[in-house]
Amino acid sequence: EQDVPLAGHPFERDDSLRLLFTCCHPALGRPAQVALTLRLVGGLTTGEIARAFLTSEATMAQRIVRAKNKIRDAHIAYRVPDAPDLAGRLRSVLAVLYLIFNEGYTASTGDELIRGELCAEAIRLTRVLRELMPGEPEVQGLLAMMLLTESRRASRTTPDGELVLLADQDRSRWDVALIAEGQAIVRECLRRNQAGPYQVQAAINAVHSDARSVADTDWRQVVRLYDQLLAFSPTPVVALNRAVALAEVEGAAAALALVDTLDLTEHHLFHAIRADLLSRLGRDAEAAQAYDAAIAAAANSAERTFLERAKEALPA
Repeated sequence: EQDVPLAGHPFERDDSLRLLFTCCHPALGRPAQVALTLRLVGGLTTGEIARAFLTSEATMAQRIVRAKNKIRDAHIAYRVPDAPDLAGRLRSVLAVLYLIFNEGYTASTGDELIRGELCAEAIRLTRVLRELMPGEPEVQGLLAMMLLTESRRASRTTPDGELVLLADQDRSRWDVALIAEGQAIVRECLRRNQAGPYQVQAAINAVHSDARSVADTDWRQVVRLYDQLLAFSPTPVVALNRAVALAEVEGAAAALALVDTLDLTEHHLFHAIRADLLSRLGRDAEAAQAYDAAIAAAANSAERTFLERAKEALPA
């Protein structure tokens, strides 16, 4: 299914896709591939990319410059590679599309929570990639994850642009067409039974899209899926997200015990989640301190405003 003839193929005329595969050349290390592509294809700033990698802006700037120089010195061709070479670059390409979508869905900086143009471009390129590589289940999984996540966009902010948590969203505003398309792809992935991290994330979002309210959510299934995701991607960020789901199953104390083992102190969501869990446990003074840390680390105005109001809502 992957042996698609590319001479004269419409994908050859897609400059973004050509640039995407050029930057993901195996001559570059994977972190450099992803960073450079986010800069050139995604249009992200060096600071935004550094935050996605949880590293310093100076370190990321050096990484991007070295990658550009290597492409120049190695005379790497600006084209979509031949079909046999596509699979070797796929992992990095998917990582780039995932991070572009994430930056669009929750902008790391600026006044607006959502950068819709990034979400749209990530979805467009993933659709193109799905046509190019129809036999790749992880491409399917990434597209399903994007569609199911994007389906909630209209309910994620108030008319004034303020952040609305999943538990408080008006689910009647979720896009039923995107949900139907995303769930159909998830079912197709399940039939193939070739699980991967993007397919698991799509399945998690499918569970949320099935629920009429946060109380109706099958949280035990979400926790089981996060367990599976941790097997593929044993990162502190995945563990942090799993702890959020665990709080709905085993309570805030169990979730907090896990969160406090994670080395994510420079990540604002780490402090925000700690603050919420501490608040649920009635440890309001500690929650206020955690909110202060989250506010200090948040670079997006909409997130920072939400955190400030959450802190103000704590009992005096």
